[in-house]
Amino acid sequence: MHFFDLLNWYFGTAEHVEVHVRTATVNAGYLELAGARVRWFLAVDDQYIPQELAAAGKRTYRSITIDGQEVEFSEGFTDLHTAVYRRTLAGQGFGLADTAPAIELVSQIRTLPVTPGGTRRHPFVRSS
Repeated sequence: MHFFDLLNWYFGTAEHVEVHVRTATVNAGYLELAGARVRWFLAVDDQYIPQELAAAGKRTYRSITIDGQEVEFSEGFTDLHTAVYRRTLAGQGFGLADTAPAIELVSQIRTLPVTPGGTRRHPFVRSS
């Protein structure tokens, strides 16, 4: 299960895609999906972990905000991956057709030119 799979399953396929940052440690952009507008930010750089979590020794931060309400789900995510892997090994996993839209979206994100983003830019993206 992948972030972009979840977006596709819950909110429909991407109708518009922008990439605002693409570095070795950070990718960010904007998606217009059939049922949602999404400013997304993915990083493997712990400088983006909120200070209170970092002070508590946390090394991951996963959050989604919908209509102004944040849901922080950093804990338990490993358990979710393990459950998906067990189902896959038991022959109950997802097939290529299930994840094809997310694969196509990621391919598009990897090749689109980087644009500034303006007001669509994720708040974690530093001004340039």
